[in-house]
Amino acid sequence: MKNNLHISAPRGSDILRPSSKIVDQHDRTFDYLRLAVNEKCNLRCIYCMPEEGIGLLKEDLYLSQLEIKRILYLFSQMGISKIRFTGGEPLLRKDIPELISYAKNQCEIDKIYLTTNGILLNKYIKELESAGLAGINISLDSLIPERFKKITRRNKLDQVLNNIELVQDSNISSLKINVVFMRGFNDDELLNFVQMTKTNKLTVRFIELMPFDAHQIWKTGKFYKSEDIVRDLKNQVKGLQPVTGSNTEHYIFQVDGYLGKVAVIPSYSRNLCTNCNRVRVTADGSLKNCLYSKEEKSLRDEIRKGASDQELKDLVCNSFFAKHKDGWEAQRVEGNLRKSMTQIGG
Repeated sequence: MKNNLHISAPRGSDILRPSSKIVDQHDRTFDYLRLAVNEKCNLRCIYCMPEEGIGLLKEDLYLSQLEIKRILYLFSQMGISKIRFTGGEPLLRKDIPELISYAKNQCEIDKIYLTTNGILLNKYIKELESAGLAGINISLDSLIPERFKKITRRNKLDQVLNNIELVQDSNISSLKINVVFMRGFNDDELLNFVQMTKTNKLTVRFIELMPFDAHQIWKTGKFYKSEDIVRDLKNQVKGLQPVTGSNTEHYIFQVDGYLGKVAVIPSYSRNLCTNCNRVRVTADGSLKNCLYSKEEKSLRDEIRKGASDQELKDLVCNSFFAKHKDGWEAQRVEGNLRKSMTQIGG
């Protein structure tokens, strides 16, 4: 494999113009990179992957640390101002603090976030603080031990709850709890999750189930539409007031007198598409211009062929200029969706 990796400021003809931006033909600008650093996970959530796991690629097919650093630097020169490291479970990759530090100090990106299942946070919280992490999203779908075990196929709820407290006691400013909400499965915990926001400065986010699971659970009647979640929130929670949140938090509220917030994310309904600002890069280096796109471009392959930064920039810009109007159009294109969210990046 050729070692053509720039991990510091490019030189000569490879210098990217600071004004370079990622735009599409629908007048959207993309400034948020979601970068998966692995596909491995220490849970087996029923809506994400089968119990036996998925067939993982050979190690050399994943992005190396140097390749990730080059991609981070490249995108920082193209207007990316926010980065989220995802997986799999990103904390299974031991160089995550180094990658966060590189993004912050070498790429000068302040808004750096991590999505995790929370199990390993106690081992890394100090390093993540020191590296400059701005926020953590923790996936947590039930507050009932037996149900948590049924969903994740692991008995780790107490570990996750303890690590939520560690994050709250840290200098990491943003904490969000991601709840994949399923009808007839965990929807009876609505009020319990809302109660978490009473004395905790965090955001609980109810997320629609997405069609990326080997067993297609989303077709079994457990799908819980965002509008229905909002309706149930308004019917069951007194003092619920609309407030402001991130672009992803299409519906967001705060209960009168509570410290935290409650959001609903229509990830399957795709109400967010008109305001999309996301770039996705998978753990094996594929560029996705839409979560539902079946058309991918391999940054990894181009890097290993010796592509210049300008050539990589052109690949990214061309891919995003051709982006479909929304996720419904993208999904109608012939081809195969990836089978698991762990193959895409949560």
